[in-house]
Amino acid sequence: MWQPQAGWLALPGGRSPCTVGVWRAVLGEQPVAVKRIVVPRPDDPPELFDPRHFAYWRREADVLVAGEVHATDGVRSGGVAAVDEDAEGITIIAPWVEDAANNGLVVARCLGRFAANDVADRGLARDQLRDRMRRVARKGGWPTLARTTVASVADRLWQRYPDLLDELDALPQVLVHGDPTPTNLLGRDGDDVLAIDWGTLGTGPVGSDVGYFSLSAREDLQPLVDAHLLGLPHGVATREQVERGARITAVLTALNRAEWALARAAAGEGPLEQKYRHPSVAPYLRSLQRLVPAIEALM
Repeated sequence: MWQPQAGWLALPGGRSPCTVGVWRAVLGEQPVAVKRIVVPRPDDPPELFDPRHFAYWRREADVLVAGEVHATDGVRSGGVAAVDEDAEGITIIAPWVEDAANNGLVVARCLGRFAANDVADRGLARDQLRDRMRRVARKGGWPTLARTTVASVADRLWQRYPDLLDELDALPQVLVHGDPTPTNLLGRDGDDVLAIDWGTLGTGPVGSDVGYFSLSAREDLQPLVDAHLLGLPHGVATREQVERGARITAVLTALNRAEWALARAAAGEGPLEQKYRHPSVAPYLRSLQRLVPAIEALM
């Protein structure tokens, strides 16, 4: 049975169902990141076996073996990774990427350049937000938000979300990282951002990556969109298309996250409104507050 070696430093992250963990290690004199992924069990959710679903269990390994993101423009991997596969799973050993404290506007611009790359379609994820909304719908939508002061807004957008997803489908489809957070867009090399965690690489509506990124960036959505447009090559999409893709992605994702955080808090004792400032809830509510202009545009 596979085990991490003594002396490896366990790192936070690895939220996917098949990820055992992530470690920092030193091999020879080179610092590396080691990720261990296990083969899904037959009774695991079927999407783990679907090469088009964002949760496909082995996508990152396949992407790194193919070398598709070693030289992409704007955002790329930190270098060639070693991928070792056995009967129980896959071990990925990648060059360590140092945190460069990237400015959010720089990241947004690099994501714009990245969107125009053309990579071979070896199981790229598709319809990521639509699949996430399907998960939320199976759990009953946003019932906890219905108990808050944003109840009417949440209800209106829940009724509209199928049409909003159709709007995303009609936008130009581009290359997306799929999980563009500051913790996944850590490094810098020249004019490029060095990214980690390629498990959700796929195609998606223009603007979706920057909309998703805005939820955990220090900067507000509009300046990030402006920076994204500076990186996006001419002719890929219009400003209106990028803004629409970013707004829909940011708002629906923020509502999903707020529902998740509030539902967990609601399970405890005490009135729900007393938990809005709890550290496990407050960041998600602040994201919604920052998105008021985008929410009004979708209403």
